[in-house]
Amino acid sequence: MTTFEANFTTGEYLNRIDKTRSKITVLGLDAIVVSDPSNMSWLSGYDGWSFYVHQGVILRQEGEPVWWGRGMDTMGARRTVFMQDDCIRGYDDTYVQNPEKHPMEDLSRLLSELGLTKARIGVEMDNYYYSAAAHRTLEQCLPEATFQDATGLVNWQRAVKSEREIEYMRRAARIVEAIHDRILNVAEPGMRKNDLVAEIYAAGIRGADGYWGDYPAIVPMAPSGMDATAPHLTWDDRPMISGEATFFEVAGAHRRYQCPQSRTLFFGTVPQKYRDAEAAVLDGIEAGLEQARPGNHAEDIANAFNATLNKAGFVKDSRCGYAIGISYPPDWGERTISFRRGDMTVLEPGMSFHFMPALWLEDGGLEITEPILITEDGCDCFCDTPRALFVK
Repeated sequence: MTTFEANFTTGEYLNRIDKTRSKITVLGLDAIVVSDPSNMSWLSGYDGWSFYVHQGVILRQEGEPVWWGRGMDTMGARRTVFMQDDCIRGYDDTYVQNPEKHPMEDLSRLLSELGLTKARIGVEMDNYYYSAAAHRTLEQCLPEATFQDATGLVNWQRAVKSEREIEYMRRAARIVEAIHDRILNVAEPGMRKNDLVAEIYAAGIRGADGYWGDYPAIVPMAPSGMDATAPHLTWDDRPMISGEATFFEVAGAHRRYQCPQSRTLFFGTVPQKYRDAEAAVLDGIEAGLEQARPGNHAEDIANAFNATLNKAGFVKDSRCGYAIGISYPPDWGERTISFRRGDMTVLEPGMSFHFMPALWLEDGGLEITEPILITEDGCDCFCDTPRALFVK
């Protein structure tokens, strides 16, 4: 059992389990094995940097979840999960990164012990943490079982946040606000980018309003100039210079809940094309936020944003938002709902998103984004960071 203040009550974990079991029943499954650490944590409370080895949470139609992982990580499970110790199972370290044997051999034995030898078992086949070799081994070791793709099953149960989850995201929002304040205060031409990123990490980990900062699920994106024409470059030691834009895609994190937000900083006199792009993005954000209300579809936000952007002569050919909440590397998105044409997901109060209307121009990038929460009558922006192109 956990030996410190748990992130959530046992009652909240049980409600999550009941919700997930309802979906398992609809799909005709006897059990699921989740290997996504976000889903593992959401169902059991487990929190540890152990997702580089095979691990999982087994959820059957009855009984508590069973945490399974590397033997040395069972102590971490005892300190973080809500279940009793007999629901924590570890495998021998000789299974770790050993080409002669695979951890799924041990998992197969455990599944048999749990009465699942001939069961229909859902696994997260399209998942960062579940490999082709893992799936092959399970099929070989449990030939009478049926394995069915359950990718996203638990992710979708996480879409509507509880009050406690929303509170953690609001704390993370205060942290990302503090990060952007720090960037604006200390960034200047001649400053090495890695020194500025050190300031970003320091502000993020120190936290805000008395709440500590967890590690973000994605490292800071902080490209300048031509590097900022690409969305996912990080940093090096080159000094920042006048006449360039740098966008900062960063997140505050608290108890694994992520609140990402982007702003762009320009040193010197801003070219008119950047002002035009700023105006188009800001107008597009307003149009999208007007559509962010219960009963509308996810695509309504994208369609409103893109229509406004197109009228101003700009085009964005990628999605402009996605669901956020609890997450582990390498992604702070929930990998479910996207703001793009064709996503007909109905918006509900308690859903949370990163509204991410970024533009990448021919000589730089412009990111002005907002983490948002769907409310009973519209939406709230988690952050109060000024919505503008920053200039120094």
